[in-house]
Amino acid sequence: MAAIGLFQKGDNIFYAKVEDGELYKLKGDIFGAPSFQKTPIPKKGFRTLVPVQPSKIIAVGLNYADHAAESGLEAPETPLFWLKSPKSILPDGGKIEIPFEKHRTDYEAELAIVIGRSIRNVTPKAASRYILGYTAAQDISDRTIQNSESQWARAKSFDTFTPLGPYIETKIDPDCLTIQLFKNGQLCQNSSTSQMIFSCSELVSFISTNMTLLPGDIILTGTPSGIGPIESEDTLEVRIQGLAPLVNTVK
Repeated sequence: MAAIGLFQKGDNIFYAKVEDGELYKLKGDIFGAPSFQKTPIPKKGFRTLVPVQPSKIIAVGLNYADHAAESGLEAPETPLFWLKSPKSILPDGGKIEIPFEKHRTDYEAELAIVIGRSIRNVTPKAASRYILGYTAAQDISDRTIQNSESQWARAKSFDTFTPLGPYIETKIDPDCLTIQLFKNGQLCQNSSTSQMIFSCSELVSFISTNMTLLPGDIILTGTPSGIGPIESEDTLEVRIQGLAPLVNTVK
């Protein structure tokens, strides 16, 4: 496995591979053919940033049949997706802000695909060659707004509504990973990416027939059943097999 993160101490910002609590700085471009320095740096004292700054975030809905059922909606015959604001991303450890106190706002644990190369009209078989890796994410949703409108972008695009990270895992099979969400230590979502209606490769292929995907773009692959509301001071932890956990609190 190769977990790559973006780190900062003062004005020093760099990508590095994370191994055993130490950082191995990236040489070259993360979207090129990355190699790493052989001498490690202790990780202590470095801040972990959001691993990429995407040109766009594509969110996929109803991609787990059990979540479609709990939402009272039919599972789609083709992937259902919309765009989220890139400014909605939030790093590991960041605070989620609820914009409207009286609205219901929900957590949604998701596996995120990080695009590594420009793509247009790629086949499912070839899609994996254009993926840099995977990371943990949430698709925080103002359910009150979502249920009152015919499109979902506004309900899911508020600042801090896409927690993402902390690292990009570049060597992992995404098709059979345990995905869980814990709220204040209690298990609320518990499923497997094997339950996705459309696989990661199928999603990348389908979306690429509709728009060009660029390096650093994010695809949120959908959430399983067990969604629920969040409140101030909640702690949310996304655990996906093979990935570093993503932990955020609610302001």
